[in-house]
Amino acid sequence: MDTLLLGLNEIGHLNVLMAIVIGALIGVTIGSIPGLEPAGVMAILLPLSFSMDPLAGVSLLLGVYGGAWYGGAIPAILMNTPGTPVAVLTTYDGYPMAKRGEGKRALSIAYTSSFVGGIISVCSLVLLAPTLSQVARMFGSAEFAMLAALGMIFVVLAHRNHVVEAAMMLGFGIFLGTIGLDRSYSVQVFTFDQSWLLGGIPLVPAVIGLFAMSQAFVLLSQRGNDAQKTTLEGSGMFGGFIELFRHKMTVFRSATLGVVMGLLPGVGEFGSQFFSYTLAQKFSKNPEKFGDGAPEGVIASETSNNAVTASVMVPLLAFGIPTDALMAMLLAVFMVHNYIPGPTLFVERPEFISGLYLSLFLMNIVVFLYLTFATRWIVNLTRIRGRFIGAFILVLGFIGSYSQNYRFSDAMIALGFAIFGYMLRRANIPAVPIILGLVLGPVFLTRFRQAMGVAEGDLSIFVTRPISLTLFLMIAASLGFYIWGLLRKKV
Repeated sequence: MDTLLLGLNEIGHLNVLMAIVIGALIGVTIGSIPGLEPAGVMAILLPLSFSMDPLAGVSLLLGVYGGAWYGGAIPAILMNTPGTPVAVLTTYDGYPMAKRGEGKRALSIAYTSSFVGGIISVCSLVLLAPTLSQVARMFGSAEFAMLAALGMIFVVLAHRNHVVEAAMMLGFGIFLGTIGLDRSYSVQVFTFDQSWLLGGIPLVPAVIGLFAMSQAFVLLSQRGNDAQKTTLEGSGMFGGFIELFRHKMTVFRSATLGVVMGLLPGVGEFGSQFFSYTLAQKFSKNPEKFGDGAPEGVIASETSNNAVTASVMVPLLAFGIPTDALMAMLLAVFMVHNYIPGPTLFVERPEFISGLYLSLFLMNIVVFLYLTFATRWIVNLTRIRGRFIGAFILVLGFIGSYSQNYRFSDAMIALGFAIFGYMLRRANIPAVPIILGLVLGPVFLTRFRQAMGVAEGDLSIFVTRPISLTLFLMIAASLGFYIWGLLRKKV
């Protein structure tokens, strides 16, 4: 109770409440506009969050993150165009319902499913993060090295159709993480005597360039009038809870899958959405209706999407290991304020952890109420032209990358990553592994060196310690299953 009261005191500050509300509204807005992604907007807001109080800065980014998954259902259902990449399966049944004149019903189901999935996800974070943080107390250098390696392997294998490209991008990110001054040996690594590279490749300009400014280039390259008109028809914006009660097993199954998938690096929303939708169809009494306007399809897709949003933070809070690029941004906010994720954070900053839990609960409530009453006006956001949005994002990207350290070189780094990110988008090559390689690569290398120092160069330290051995076997099993799958396809 003491911790809960401390958390209430933390979120009771006006700046935290404003951050939750503003972040949620921005997230819904971003999700409602096809072509925009929350990663880009979070990247632009990252420098601003550094100047805020820790909880307010984290809440702002989490509001954008969670709100975007809610808002992505609007164009997915009304326009057959997912507002966010993870809303793809929502189009399968949401759009046919809208074509039948049941657009409001479909949106109500989507909002309610997202709300229930989001609340369950926060509950899982409250239960799992402290427990796993106790496990993290038993971790040494060998265990953290294997955990970082496992995270990178999972991220690569999660890109099932682009594993080779993802591995190359991960390697490139790890290489970028080595640039700068090596403090272990006090030598410069790949700096080419350039003073602006002594601190390494800064994360914020890299993230802004890869995700925000590259997307701006995509929007600017569109031709013609790319604005679209949508209409909201039907009735029943408040009937979503009744629909979910009718399909409670689908809700429970999808939420459970979302929570579990959120714990796995690189899997997240896409994996949970695919498995939830497949299982919902398999166990449905009317599987033939899926793809033709089945409410269960919308429930499975939206519940699983939002059940990931908080559970994905469990590895970050418990072990200090981000599982995707968005969590890497949150890690940057933690580090700037000297809040080191891991077991000590729960002991040293219990009020912050409790405040974070409560802010996530509040964020889901704010987004749900806002969408329930304001959808008729939010729909108009889909009419904004992509080129106008692209130009606006490009300007904000330059301002955001420069304003962190007030260095022109950071803006140029962001521009370089933007051009590279645009090329990757055109070639359909994933960019997320670059950021995770940039973040997890140094963690792996540092911990690996420490383990080797403790073991006096003996590699067996990674297989003689039980937790390290378990992680190593998970890596071997993941690679084994992938290779076995390739062999089966060839046969």
